[in-house]
Amino acid sequence: MKKIAYLIPLALFACGNENPTEETTGAIDSANVEVEVVEEIVEQTGYNIGDIATDFSLINVDNKTVSMADYNEAKGFIITFTCNHCPFSIANEDRLIALNAKYAPLGYPVIAINPNDPELAPDDSFELMKVRAKEKGFNFPYLLDEGQHIFPQYGATKTPHMYVLEKTDAGNRVAYIGAIDNNAKEADQVTEKYVEDAVDALLRGEQPAVTETVAIGCSIKS
Repeated sequence: MKKIAYLIPLALFACGNENPTEETTGAIDSANVEVEVVEEIVEQTGYNIGDIATDFSLINVDNKTVSMADYNEAKGFIITFTCNHCPFSIANEDRLIALNAKYAPLGYPVIAINPNDPELAPDDSFELMKVRAKEKGFNFPYLLDEGQHIFPQYGATKTPHMYVLEKTDAGNRVAYIGAIDNNAKEADQVTEKYVEDAVDALLRGEQPAVTETVAIGCSIKS
């Protein structure tokens, strides 16, 4: 286990009573937001950069199972652990749609996985996942981590939590872990696109300059 200290701007959103059926489209009421600078200690218990991620076989909102092995032509993957109700996840939905539209044709498709236990987070049930995917027009698989076996392997602690994997002869190597970009609240205020930069580097045959950032979001309900 390693501990990493980051000095980051952390937006604190309420993560317990959101209604996933409201058409928030990522908008977050500023009255519920405080912004402060904190030092966060991250205890990483899952994958490290350079580790090989094991495959999964999880049910998608179309009732079919999805595995990374299904993507024969992929060069890698953009894996996100996300959910219906968390405002951070809602704020990322359009960004994920845009990422998949841009990078799936280049060999890096988005795969979204809901890690939350629906007994503890009823808004994240499989049936409501189907509703949310249809409402937003997700162009990527939205999978249920039934039994919550996959997110601990990765070491995901937040929704959303991003992983960029590079397909190699040895398997799907972890190349980036953390946030999608440097503004959890306002997409139009983003100045650093961590996931895009990581994928662009891999497509050039290079390793990402930034390999780890802190994932900002709601705690996984398990």
